[in-house]
Amino acid sequence: MLIFVGKRIGFMILTMVVVSILLFLLLEITPGNVATKVLGPYSSEEQRNLWLEAHGYFEPFYVRYFAWLGNFASGDFGDSVRFKVPVADILWPRLGNTAILGIATFAVMIPLSLILGVLAGMREGSKLDRSISIVSIVTTSVPEFASAVLITAVLVFWLHLLPGTSTMSDGFDILQLILPALVLIIYDFGYVTRMTRASMAEVMTTQYVRTAILKGLPYRRVVMRHALRNALIAPFTVIMLQINWLLSGVIVVEFFFAYKGFGALLLEASLNQDIYLIEACAMVAVFVAVATQTIADVGYTYLNPRIRFS
Repeated sequence: MLIFVGKRIGFMILTMVVVSILLFLLLEITPGNVATKVLGPYSSEEQRNLWLEAHGYFEPFYVRYFAWLGNFASGDFGDSVRFKVPVADILWPRLGNTAILGIATFAVMIPLSLILGVLAGMREGSKLDRSISIVSIVTTSVPEFASAVLITAVLVFWLHLLPGTSTMSDGFDILQLILPALVLIIYDFGYVTRMTRASMAEVMTTQYVRTAILKGLPYRRVVMRHALRNALIAPFTVIMLQINWLLSGVIVVEFFFAYKGFGALLLEASLNQDIYLIEACAMVAVFVAVATQTIADVGYTYLNPRIRFS
């Protein structure tokens, strides 16, 4: 087991190195463009050359890359062109805000999705199964911007129950967290529910489950001890993938509700061509994606010890 975990961590590090090289080639290979984005399009050529020399851009490519990678590893992401402060001062608070939103979303979405998916899978073809499937398909088919408008119209302008924005300007307010979390839950729970339902329905038709039922074991015990563990393998993969989506794919929700999170920061960095902020956001997103997949691979062996990876 330790060898397997070590291999996965090594693969994660290798992936991060490859991505860092590609990112460096895409954004830092042309020093003149970097200087233009930092100093502005109206800066003179002399100013750009002085800036490039001061920041070591006349050094060989490999020297620049390892210096850049070393700065990233130490947490020095450079200074933001847009905010005129170190990137780390903006990145970590925004990442924390998205983490809060993600925890609130997952705390409701995962139990709800698993319970509905298991109930539907246990009674495949029943009215309950069809009802849950219809609700899951309908909610997943509606994009976030449409459900955000609809929910805001009902809960904010019609019923006047919740604030329409989530700026958190006066500090953390749980009421301002409800709307963005609700939109994400409604859009995303259908994926996990459908995957859980399909996996549970397949497991319930296997020979070992049928044998356990025929032997007279209590149905609840068969479901909880034998079927559920294997049925959770596929939903577990989907849930881990949702972390990646939640980190960088919630741009619409965060922008709509003016929530100061990682997705909104990435959008603002792209619109303002804030090169160092884009690099930092990209590396963080890739790290989270690779780390969650590593956790998913390790989790497979606990959900089903018969699974082995070479």
